[in-house]
Amino acid sequence: MAISIATESIPLKVEADGVIRVGNTRVTLDTVIIAFLEGATAEEIAQQHSSLDLADVYAAIGYYLRRRSEIEAYLRQRQKQAEKAQKENERRFDPQGVRARLLA
Repeated sequence: MAISIATESIPLKVEADGVIRVGNTRVTLDTVIIAFLEGATAEEIAQQHSSLDLADVYAAIGYYLRRRSEIEAYLRQRQKQAEKAQKENERRFDPQGVRARLLA
């Protein structure tokens, strides 16, 4: 039996805000790759995020492994954005005394 080799597209979508999502889910590429770098298997990642298809997790990891420097630059950029957003939120909403204010 002959096997037909077909080209498949990578199951990644870039949203308008620049965030990359995996498959037809809201799960970010960041989430998948960071879990992988922390030692999680593709099966564990798919199990932790039930909306993800296992094949999409493997494809996202494979994409990362083939384009490591590009994806690591993207992850660094996303980390900087997260830090900036956190600082802005802390500036606007002082985290000191939150517990006391909530209990009052």
